[in-house]
Amino acid sequence: MEPARADPKRLLARVLADQPHLAGTLDLVWRQAERSFPGGALERWLETCREIAHGPFGASCTLSYLRNAPACAALVGAEAGLALGQAAMRVGLSAGSRVALALLTAAPKAARRLGAPAPFLEWLRVVEQLARLAPESVALLLDRTEAILAELDMRAYEAWALGGVRLAGDDPARRMKFFSLEDPGARRRLSHDVDAPAFADLERRLKAYLVALWGLHSPIRSGAGPSGEPPRRAGFESGIIRMPETFPGLPPAQVPALFRASLAHVAAHFRFTREKFAVGSLKPVQLALISLIEDARVEQLAIRAFPGLHRLWRPFHVAQPSGALTAPVLFARLARALIDPDYRDDNDWVQKGRRLFFEQQARWTDQSISRTIGGLLGNDLGQMRVQFNARTYVVEPPYRDDNLGLWDFGATPPSAAAEAVFDSARLEQSDDEQEAQREREAQDETPADAAGRVRPVDADAEAGVPVAHYPEWDYLIGRERTDWTTLVEFPAPMGAAESIDRILETHEALVNRITALIRSAKVSRPVRLRRQPEGERLDLDASIGAAVARRRGDTPDPRVYMTLERRHRDLSALVLLDVSQSTNDIVRGGDASVLSLERAATVLLAHAMAALGDPFALHAFCSNGREEVRYIRVKDFDGPFDGLAKRRLAGLQGAFSTRVGAAIRHAGVELGRRRSHRRLLLVVTDGEPSDIDVGDRKYLVEDARKAVMALAHQGIDVFCVGLDAGGDSYLSRIFGRRNVLQIDRLERLPEKLPLLYLRLTA
Repeated sequence: MEPARADPKRLLARVLADQPHLAGTLDLVWRQAERSFPGGALERWLETCREIAHGPFGASCTLSYLRNAPACAALVGAEAGLALGQAAMRVGLSAGSRVALALLTAAPKAARRLGAPAPFLEWLRVVEQLARLAPESVALLLDRTEAILAELDMRAYEAWALGGVRLAGDDPARRMKFFSLEDPGARRRLSHDVDAPAFADLERRLKAYLVALWGLHSPIRSGAGPSGEPPRRAGFESGIIRMPETFPGLPPAQVPALFRASLAHVAAHFRFTREKFAVGSLKPVQLALISLIEDARVEQLAIRAFPGLHRLWRPFHVAQPSGALTAPVLFARLARALIDPDYRDDNDWVQKGRRLFFEQQARWTDQSISRTIGGLLGNDLGQMRVQFNARTYVVEPPYRDDNLGLWDFGATPPSAAAEAVFDSARLEQSDDEQEAQREREAQDETPADAAGRVRPVDADAEAGVPVAHYPEWDYLIGRERTDWTTLVEFPAPMGAAESIDRILETHEALVNRITALIRSAKVSRPVRLRRQPEGERLDLDASIGAAVARRRGDTPDPRVYMTLERRHRDLSALVLLDVSQSTNDIVRGGDASVLSLERAATVLLAHAMAALGDPFALHAFCSNGREEVRYIRVKDFDGPFDGLAKRRLAGLQGAFSTRVGAAIRHAGVELGRRRSHRRLLLVVTDGEPSDIDVGDRKYLVEDARKAVMALAHQGIDVFCVGLDAGGDSYLSRIFGRRNVLQIDRLERLPEKLPLLYLRLTA
């Protein structure tokens, strides 16, 4: 061991040569290494030290590893201390020596916090992955290691870090803001209790609850609102419901009920608050009280329809008839008095509010009573000299919305922070504006389509029906997110069937050519033809019969062969059309849109498939976020390509984005029900997969690739016709190079698509 002992001391001496004030630590480092790396691990540690010292990482990294690896090994084991050196070298090669030094510096903090080998090795793995994905931001993350690991376990740490990469997309500045914790969303996710359910965990059940309760299909969004700040409670505006990502500070078991209570309360506003209130010259305390009365009014009307809602809302009213006589306390006591018939309160102001409210019980359907009662109570509160601080006021109980959706603030947009809704500075108006407001209030009738009307999205105008939930592959974490996307089927808008017939007339020569090719096309399951005079194999039964005949002295039948023959077509095909917003673009050098060429090609293809007698379906898709992947049925397998199907095809319009993975999965389910010998999915798309809630360009590509692979395992062939001249790389990644036809001249699509189908099915 003496040569080995001399060798590390010489190595350490060389490393410390530029650090004379640290030269005295040589013996200390060596003694600690001997204790932390027993047996053969010590030699491996020495070898790692040599690799770092001879690599392009600089003396600082070598010195940091010499000092920190033994400390880590003492805390989480020798193997973890050795893995630290290998991880630091890989991180240094991908992100630079500065990041490698940050990793080595942060390692002892992580080891102390994690306290076991497995989570420490997992932490190294996550850091290496982030060094590849966001090299400019890893040092910021490592500098905050102790604070972040104090909040999250390793499972939550990985989800938080990779979620930050995804949220920022391809924007390095946004990634740096996230990992430096300057982004409010980063801090919010960091403080989220991983054991408490978040909105994303309950989203599917909450949407079903909203539909079951009132038949509402209003979009529900979580996360930051228009102001960029995360909502602290539910809210609504322009038919969109906004929910907080979580309700911090509550026991996890209570969170689902609070989400349901919040959603039911907002739904009651959608059902019973018909118009926004005009702010006019109202004072902040009057705004707060009118909103409180309106909350109570819509809840009472909702309870009339569904008495069980009282059991949902009542437990969240916990105000007691005691305490300081401040405005928030009195408001909470009044809110309970208006929903809890067993509540008793001796305060005159609370009693007056309850009396005024229930005296108007016959007029609860008229929302003007909220303005009347709230105004009177506000005046009384002013005479009582009770102070009201609009900046610190928070609506109680927590399931009630922030009241922003109740008020028409005119040209001044309201803040998304609920406690600032009644900020008097924001509500100041000029005399002319106030006079105009009073004139508007004096009008007896408001048009049905007034801008201030609070209403949900018209379900009849776009009667989309959620029909399925599908997983989505996250390549960063290497697993599927269960039930992550919602597929919503929409009826196809109707167009003119005559326009479809004109397409066939315009391409008459091509139709004749296709018809000639159809006659020779055969695709089927092979049929065994027995007792043939010739063939590629013997028919066992016929051969035995011939042998028996010979032994009996009879003349044997010479037809002892068997052959396989395809006598009829046995194929089902589903054509999936991309009808995203980009298909409305005009083809370069022409006057037709991409969608019009898709439509023409589909008409000719449908003509070919119908003439062949192949069962086929025509579907289309686009997407508006993961919760609204739109799916449109033009023609199903059991329906004819008749006038109705032609009208649907003619009415297709381009809109929204291209979340193709979910659409492929749903089309695969349709094809999976077919009992054909061959099943073919033909995808026609004009652009790279994308959506409004995804910033990472690679994410949806990898998900679509996973969806195609899953169909291949089911025996479903997937082929793509790409209409993007630069899409060869990502389309080949998704479908495979042999399963993509890239069309560089889009005007040739009507000719190419039917001929491609005939070639694929020959």
